[in-house]
Amino acid sequence: MSHPDQTTPKARPGGAPDTTSITAQPNDGRTHFRPIRLGFALFLGGALWIGPFFANNAVLLPARLEQIAPDDKVALVALLAITGSIVAMLANIVFGALSDLTRSRLGRRAPWMIVGSVGASASLFALLSTESVTLVVVFWMAFQLFLNAIAAPLLATLADRVPPARRGTYSAVYGVGVLFGVFGSQIIASSFVTAPATGMVVFAIAVVVAGPLVAVIAPEKSNTAVPREAFSAGMVARNFAFPRRNARDYYLALSGKLLFVLGTYSLTGYQLYILTDYIGQPLAEAGGTIGLMALIQLVTALIFGAISGPISDRLKRRKALVIGSAFLVACASLFPFFVAEPWAMLVYALIAGIGTGVYNSVDQALNTEVLPSPDNAAKDLGILNMANTGGQILGPGVTSAIVGLTGGYGAVFIVATGIVLASGLLIRPIRSVR
Repeated sequence: MSHPDQTTPKARPGGAPDTTSITAQPNDGRTHFRPIRLGFALFLGGALWIGPFFANNAVLLPARLEQIAPDDKVALVALLAITGSIVAMLANIVFGALSDLTRSRLGRRAPWMIVGSVGASASLFALLSTESVTLVVVFWMAFQLFLNAIAAPLLATLADRVPPARRGTYSAVYGVGVLFGVFGSQIIASSFVTAPATGMVVFAIAVVVAGPLVAVIAPEKSNTAVPREAFSAGMVARNFAFPRRNARDYYLALSGKLLFVLGTYSLTGYQLYILTDYIGQPLAEAGGTIGLMALIQLVTALIFGAISGPISDRLKRRKALVIGSAFLVACASLFPFFVAEPWAMLVYALIAGIGTGVYNSVDQALNTEVLPSPDNAAKDLGILNMANTGGQILGPGVTSAIVGLTGGYGAVFIVATGIVLASGLLIRPIRSVR
């Protein structure tokens, strides 16, 4: 299989050589590598786009539903996850492809990140101002749409602007930012569990600065001089379709990520209800437990996420770390099945935090190294990110179905464990990455 970072010209349909690989066009903005500024931008961008999502998805939105539709909250969480994630899945691919095709003085990625930041913030303000369940669903879908206009181009900068030998390190920087956003936002959001609308204002302000900050801290070079491919059916197929050549490892990575997210999200998306309905904590105490869990996961994930990326660069190995981290998260997911106590969820947070930190850092680097073509990096990474949104669609659906069939959350932990273990097994057959 040809390596996605190769510099040998590739043949386009029709026989003309493709000379637009990452290292072949030094003036197209993709090799504009400023280590400190780019690292800082990746960290902040990752934290500021995903933090508002997790704050709302894991804490504020369930708390808001508790206020406006308490009898239907479990089914509504699943509905919001499904509808929002379908939008996110499609938006990630479309915005990724559009950014691949964009020519502007700000480069390919920044214009879409700025648009996404403004749109996501406006959607969140609209959501917090309504008590209609129907409008909550509509505005949540809009939030997901614009959020992915930030996420897809931002992640593509790893493939665009970071040399292959340093992608583990910069994947760790981005991963640590993401983890800081995931768990730090939940710590903040947990203090608004009885006043979710106020918390939503905080995160609407946070998301509106995400794209502009990245564009200012680590600006791309203008790419207006880069030739634009003429519009044709072939151009649309190359830039919007799923990859079909040299893609075996790519689809193994996608499948592994899908199962990892599905397994973890089947618990994360319901942690408030697990604490109140399975463990029996009052709502206010559950909010405090969520905050403590998030703090534990933040510390462990930051530490292990920060060191695992550079270690994978030094060892020149990705797969073993990804597989091992999936095993840790699987072990963590099983523990609360045996002990239905608040402290068991803290143990879960500790072990899962270590595993998630390693996984997020190293898996991103692995993803950039199984891309079929560097010319469609954002689009192909957007398709890979379908695993995240697909997991978000399926995870709550699985949990809701199990709770409906069994009347409780106990079996959810067993199913989640098996799914996460399977995710690690799918990484092992990958051939192009060690």
